[in-house]
Amino acid sequence: MEKKKLASFLLAGTMALSLTACGSGGSGSAAASGSASGSASASAPGSSGGTITIGTISPNTGSLATYGTAVTTAVDLAVSQINDAGGINGSQIKVINADDQFDPTECLNAFNSLVAQGVGLIVGSVTSGCTSAITDAADEEGVCLLTPSSTADSITTKDDYVFRACYADGFQGAIAAAYASQSGHTHVGVVYCAADTYSKGLYDSFAAACKKYGVTIDAVESTASLDVQDYTNQFSSMVKSGVDFVYAPYYYDVIGPYIVTQARAAGYDGIIMGADGYDGTPDYVVKGADLTAFNNVYWTNHYDPADTSEKVQSFVKAYQDKFGSTPNAISALAYDAVYMYKQAIETAGSADPAAVRDALADTSTVYDCVTGSFSLDDTGTPTKGASIISFTSDGTSVTTKLVDVVKELP
Repeated sequence: MEKKKLASFLLAGTMALSLTACGSGGSGSAAASGSASGSASASAPGSSGGTITIGTISPNTGSLATYGTAVTTAVDLAVSQINDAGGINGSQIKVINADDQFDPTECLNAFNSLVAQGVGLIVGSVTSGCTSAITDAADEEGVCLLTPSSTADSITTKDDYVFRACYADGFQGAIAAAYASQSGHTHVGVVYCAADTYSKGLYDSFAAACKKYGVTIDAVESTASLDVQDYTNQFSSMVKSGVDFVYAPYYYDVIGPYIVTQARAAGYDGIIMGADGYDGTPDYVVKGADLTAFNNVYWTNHYDPADTSEKVQSFVKAYQDKFGSTPNAISALAYDAVYMYKQAIETAGSADPAAVRDALADTSTVYDCVTGSFSLDDTGTPTKGASIISFTSDGTSVTTKLVDVVKELP
């Protein structure tokens, strides 16, 4: 799979991301479409007066249910805004939500259920492991699949029906390696899950980039599943190796209750760095734990909700007004995905999946979204920047802080 090469690397600690929102940043006061059932459209897709159905697939139950909520609420908000403004080409949107339970088999079942209901445009799934289970089916069925957050490099390829709103792990892992190098950490360690597509993919991209940036990986430890709850041995190995920077690409439900506090208890007090899966960690810290353990923990992410751009703040305010909480990166990406579909449908003049697919495949199209202004490359992956964020704690709570902005890789 070919990837566009990025030319230069900028780290700007005092900058905020310069982002704009896809479509309206209004609050969307009318009732959202929510979950629904039935056929995909009341008349020709995209025609005035018809109905356009968008399906979602996300882990609405299970260990990553926070991500499922992030998707369904953000899609709800975007669809409310679009319908309140007159829909797309005069057609209203309705949504059918499907639960993959963070399980690849259930993800395929959810996909088949949506297709059986006539859905040809899907936002999902969230994780790389689940989305990987349905990419072939999307191509075979001619169904557009626009994942908000599946970052594994293998998700998108040329000339297919699969696209994404997020950057890929080849970029995200390289950011971590470049950051290690530029911050003076030339000897590092890795702890990752060998059985998980996301974690393994990030390890691979990080390792490849370390060679490029002159960083030596002195210690590598892995786990056989994401269900492991004890990481003491892995971080004891990091301590013995003498490294003071460890790349640990896991999800928030592992980082919050297990990895960080256990790493510190094992005597490792250096940098822990991860990726977008860390988003949501502060909600999963263990009550009574020493929260200062989360200092010196860094991660890459798709946007910063504290960014001061008008449209980012419009999105954040609209989400807070509707749902009473601050939207995480998964919400921002899912919101972007709906507006990407809106733009593609308007360009195509139709919600027919083949026509929408062709519109999304146009690499000259620019999407001005919450998570950046970007075009898709010839595999369907955005070319855009990322933020580096750290956790910080005074011992009473864990919060986040923008550290750097990465525009492009060296």
